[in-house]
Amino acid sequence: MRTLAITQNMTLDGSIEMLTNWFDPTVEAPDLMAESHRQDAEADALLVGRQTFEDFRGFWPHQANDATGITEYLNTVDKYVVSHTMTDPEWQNSTVLSGDVIENVTALKNADGKDIVVTGSISLCHTLIVAGLVDEYRLFVYPTVQGSGRRLFPAGLEIPSLRLEDTKSFELGVSLLRYRAL
Repeated sequence: MRTLAITQNMTLDGSIEMLTNWFDPTVEAPDLMAESHRQDAEADALLVGRQTFEDFRGFWPHQANDATGITEYLNTVDKYVVSHTMTDPEWQNSTVLSGDVIENVTALKNADGKDIVVTGSISLCHTLIVAGLVDEYRLFVYPTVQGSGRRLFPAGLEIPSLRLEDTKSFELGVSLLRYRAL
């Protein structure tokens, strides 16, 4: 069975919603990009909600001379967008999942392949967490406090038991906390 990993950038106070400019994916931080590329090499599927997909599609394919390599990765990886309104994703290697989210994601997990990564897509993440489908959490914690914003683990969400698997720190002051769901 494939691993479903939520990978999120978040603030020290737990916000994954960007209300200020605390995260810039185009910043070339060599050690942070190396970790990102290492994780990309272990994944062959990106799962996102419609809004995150549209944000990515509106930005990444249009980047010229992207030294981060994110554009190349996103243009080539198999992308699955959960949406009940989208019919044509208009981006290569993209598939719309319009049926039951839990059934679709379970089928993806049971198919052959590498990791499936979910990023952004706050509502989708909450659905997957509640359904017990998340195997791993890769949390990139940025050294900033935003004071508000939606969280990966909001009050009232039943949070699974987690085991810390690994930690790393990066030159920008970012820390990676990798947890396995028990």
